[in-house]
Amino acid sequence: MKKLYLFRHAKSSWTFDLPDHDRPLGKRGRKDVFKMGEFLKKKITPPEVIISSPASRAFYTALHICDCLGVHEGVIILTEELFHAESSEILRVIQNAPDCETLAIFGHNPGFTSGTNRLSNANIENIPTGGVAGISFDVCKWSEVEFGKGKEDFFYYPKGI
Repeated sequence: MKKLYLFRHAKSSWTFDLPDHDRPLGKRGRKDVFKMGEFLKKKITPPEVIISSPASRAFYTALHICDCLGVHEGVIILTEELFHAESSEILRVIQNAPDCETLAIFGHNPGFTSGTNRLSNANIENIPTGGVAGISFDVCKWSEVEFGKGKEDFFYYPKGI
């Protein structure tokens, strides 16, 4: 059984003099990611491997969640493939993930909402900033994951906890 956590980055700053890739977390985003991390440490098994978009807002969301869950930041793998990825690109990242039982991926909408729905046949309208969906797969290897094979275990977001 494999467990996947799909995290949408927390609320970012809308500083317009920065490229989209470099926008940091905003004040609300920093507050929300701490709130989510504290909540999640009582709810989930910490991930063994974390793969993140290298965009500042996604990477810093991953760092803060790692800190709250007691996961060393050295397990974070950055891949440009997750920057504004579509669901098919997210699936490819999952299928190529290092061997582990619990995997967390940090990135962006709309791909993360559509990816969650396609992977698990969930019907989530929108994963808000700072939100996370948990999906389990009855497979032995990440390479065996396909759309429609997962089961949605949970869906949490800052305003809903």
